[in-house]
Amino acid sequence: MKTQEIPAAELLGIIEEKDRRIMELEQQNQWLMEQFRLLRHKQYGAASEQSNSDQMNLFNEAEATADLTVPEPEITEVKAHYRKKTRLTTDRLPKDIPVEIIEHILPEDERICPECGGELHTMGRETREELKIIPAKGVIVRHVRHIYSCRDCENTSDHVPVIKADIPEPVIKGGFASPEAVAHIAVQKFMMASPLYRQEKEWELSGILLSRQTMSNWLIKTSEDWLAPIYEEMKRRLCAHEVLHADETTLQVLKEPEKTAQSKSYMWLYRTSGEAKHQIVLYEYQPDRKHTHPKEFLEGFSGYLHTDGYDGYHKLPKNITVVGCWAHLRRKLFDALKTLPKDRKPASNAAKGVAYCDRLFHLEKQFASMIPENRIKERERLSRPLMDEFFGWIDSLSVLPGTLLGKAVHYAKSQRKYLERYLLDGRLEISNNRAERSIKPFVIGRKNWLFSNTPNGARASAVYYSLIVTAKENGLNPFEYLSWILTNMPNLGKPGYASSIKDFLPGSSALPQKVFSPKPKDTKTEKYAWEENR
Repeated sequence: MKTQEIPAAELLGIIEEKDRRIMELEQQNQWLMEQFRLLRHKQYGAASEQSNSDQMNLFNEAEATADLTVPEPEITEVKAHYRKKTRLTTDRLPKDIPVEIIEHILPEDERICPECGGELHTMGRETREELKIIPAKGVIVRHVRHIYSCRDCENTSDHVPVIKADIPEPVIKGGFASPEAVAHIAVQKFMMASPLYRQEKEWELSGILLSRQTMSNWLIKTSEDWLAPIYEEMKRRLCAHEVLHADETTLQVLKEPEKTAQSKSYMWLYRTSGEAKHQIVLYEYQPDRKHTHPKEFLEGFSGYLHTDGYDGYHKLPKNITVVGCWAHLRRKLFDALKTLPKDRKPASNAAKGVAYCDRLFHLEKQFASMIPENRIKERERLSRPLMDEFFGWIDSLSVLPGTLLGKAVHYAKSQRKYLERYLLDGRLEISNNRAERSIKPFVIGRKNWLFSNTPNGARASAVYYSLIVTAKENGLNPFEYLSWILTNMPNLGKPGYASSIKDFLPGSSALPQKVFSPKPKDTKTEKYAWEENR
């Protein structure tokens, strides 16, 4: 039986086709394994992106552990000493918290000595303290306004003057809402992430039937009438700064005109940077992610804007210089590192890329206490050579574009000019984590209340989040701050009340002491957030 011979050229073509197919399947298998390991890490692994410094320090240079801010050590003789063991705790109670004293004494007929029958006297006291929690309760505040007239005029004159005592204007005319009630509902929803239906159930346990619809109406009405003017003044102040941060996240609005209930809307965030004396954080609701929204919001702003790699920010006017985020690049490299087997991680390109980023972040930690003028000089001396070395290494890599490492390399190359810009000014930061931390309260709240019903509700949410997060950033108590605003805004300009919109902004001398949060004893305040939590 004869076998048919295949021509050499045809046989070579078949072999090449099989090799191509094998390579394609290997790439597909590599991609699938990366996705499997990444999903498994997200499900079971640690959420932290912190790297092991011993494992990731691939450079072994003195600069890797140097600290420019530490002075030269002095040689001194240290005597032996003993330290009393103490229990470390972060629990703190304010000094001015009310104290309720309960005395536990023996009845008079039991104050008899069991030995001699003499009278017992108090020789000492034992004290035990407990923290007592009193749940929120409702109180009816009834305003009784006295109306006066003249008795003589009533008897002798055709005209009787009627004079009314002063009474503060309500936060909602014709309603029974108080400033404290609206502030409490707002703080519970936008700070504590408690949806209105949960608050409705909580009030019901106290015997108060307050529907979620009524609470929603209160929030929207007070936002439109009293909080929107403060928001606009804060926006004007925000755009007067020269360094800002921006970010955005999704939001579902059920009754958005010309859109389905399942479609995505967006909550945009704009905030001041670490160089600002008084921080301002503003949220803005928009039905989509078009690049025109930051352009319109930032009208009048000129300076630096920290963002992520979203292309919409790169279409802003030329008077706005977009600064990239190294934390986003590091996260992509770290995701590639997480998909590798444990024995391959230390020597991998992903590990080397993470180590480069870690060294840049470590330098920023050393520069944190410097003034901007000195910081920019040190960045030119230490950060720029390291950054040039990193991008030179990135250009030398040959990676598959569909893999996680390939995507990280592409991100680094396409974003290079934006990533390098933080070296331009000492006030700039290496990442946009400041904005990401500020948008987190909204993201956490969204997991609980899930969606907004109408665009009006979404806009009101943006205003409340803006005032509450701004208050927290400036050391204000959000409940006291909102209560004071809603008491004064309806009575703006009257004697004893605030005189202008500027009085409500952080840093105003008109803010009363009660709106400031008490500072715990050993709290370290952050002046600049150069070292980011990864």
